[in-house]
Amino acid sequence: MPYVGELAGLATALLWAFTSIFFSQAGRLIGSFSVNKVRLLIAVGLYAALSLAATGCPYPQHINAQQLFWLGLSGLVGLVIGDSCGFKALVMIGPRLTTLIYASAPIMTTIIAWIFLGERLSLLNLVGIGITIGGISWVVLERRFDRNNRFNLRSDHPDRGSLIKGVMLALGAALGQASGLVLAKQGMFHAGGTVQPLEASFVRMAVALVVIWIIAVARGQLSQTISVMKNVRALSFCAAGAFVGPFLGVWMSLVAIKYIATGLAAALNSTTPVMILPIVALGYKEKITMRAALGAMIAVCGVALIFLS
Repeated sequence: MPYVGELAGLATALLWAFTSIFFSQAGRLIGSFSVNKVRLLIAVGLYAALSLAATGCPYPQHINAQQLFWLGLSGLVGLVIGDSCGFKALVMIGPRLTTLIYASAPIMTTIIAWIFLGERLSLLNLVGIGITIGGISWVVLERRFDRNNRFNLRSDHPDRGSLIKGVMLALGAALGQASGLVLAKQGMFHAGGTVQPLEASFVRMAVALVVIWIIAVARGQLSQTISVMKNVRALSFCAAGAFVGPFLGVWMSLVAIKYIATGLAAALNSTTPVMILPIVALGYKEKITMRAALGAMIAVCGVALIFLS
């Protein structure tokens, strides 16, 4: 099937558009760190169930130590460090500004993949990435952000903070996302064999789950996390977000890097701010302005160049 990688990259962006809304809502109810722990628990359960149905075993059976190391490191960098920063930024400064900063991830990914994997992109590829990021930025920058905005979080909320802190966290999330993708590709294709996207996703999620729950125990937050799971509304948002994001979204992101260059996949993944426009228009009755529509069209032109290159 042609354009499998490109379509998987766009599917990732659409899935993360939904999951950013779900996790943003859940984070305001129980805090971003609790959301990260709960969503990984749900996602690993989903992967185990799918693996059991497909192979008769709830976990991947043919992964060597080197592959496990790189994929585990990818999970640590991308899903524990990167996503923890990203979820905290989502709650602290909101989805629009966070996703704008996230748009730098393709640039970081392209540079890291060039240095460590030797991936080189054509001039047309680079132009396509640049146009895509430009269109995304145009969409997200439409609204101004108050430097003192804390999204009306209560004074004792764990994610309350300044705009500068939120921006730094979002940059950390972008770097974690970029590094995590490159490390995942290293584990999937350059560590003594080939690991399929579903199996690679399971390993990344499982390692991230173990690490983040160890952190929770070390910080004395085990009982608190169990108690917040009694919040039915927050748990519902977490479950919905875990299904469309860490389960389907992460899987699709690894399908994308299987077939196309990591930097191109990251550029397609980053079109979430464009994908989110019709969702907020329909779900939140938010008006799509001419500027937002123009920015979306620019981003689409960049995506078209990526498909044609």
